[in-house]
Amino acid sequence: MEKMKRYAVYYAPRPGAFAARAAEWLGWDPVAAEPRPQPQLPGLPAAVADLTAEPRKYGFHGTIRAPFRPADGLGQDEVAAGVAELASRLKPAVCDHLRLVNLHGFLALIPEGGEAALQALGAAVVEGTDALRAPLNEAEIARRRPERLSSRQRALLDRWGYPFVMEEFRFHLTLTSSLSAPDAAAARNVLEPHFAPVLPQPFAIEDLCLFGEDGAGRFHFLHRYALTG
Repeated sequence: MEKMKRYAVYYAPRPGAFAARAAEWLGWDPVAAEPRPQPQLPGLPAAVADLTAEPRKYGFHGTIRAPFRPADGLGQDEVAAGVAELASRLKPAVCDHLRLVNLHGFLALIPEGGEAALQALGAAVVEGTDALRAPLNEAEIARRRPERLSSRQRALLDRWGYPFVMEEFRFHLTLTSSLSAPDAAAARNVLEPHFAPVLPQPFAIEDLCLFGEDGAGRFHFLHRYALTG
């Protein structure tokens, strides 16, 4: 596999019905690094490929540490070793269930119940991976639209390289690109029964998954590290 330009720490479901259905919906399996035929579901407001164009390049995931360039002198082996060591010290976070919502214009699954444990895990991962990342450059800062951030979010961006961490962290599993309100409502009516049979109860984050971004902007699953602390 080619050298990765950025790395990220994500949740990705373990192999099973949930992982398979999500990969088929997005049309990309990041673990197998292969496309998947997308389902043809009656009632959708547009072609599935169009509805999922943005999240497809990332694969189905929940961000815990957003993509970062590795610090000077660090390659994939060093980044992987850092994430593996961190996973050995942290405990899984368990939530009651997942719920499908319209999250600022795109559809996503969000966990309910157990939010405190999830927030604590997110903060620990951000802190524990901070030494692995290079400082943000001007283009990376500009990409986060700092003029639209609150003063606290801008401070978090400056300190941790991402504005939506610590108390601003909102874990979610993205299913669509940004949609109009009518399209989001129509898609939600279709996706709720489509995903309901495979949603895990309880929902648990049991691993830290290291992903890498290739030169074309596609994200690849690299390693899975069980949380064993």
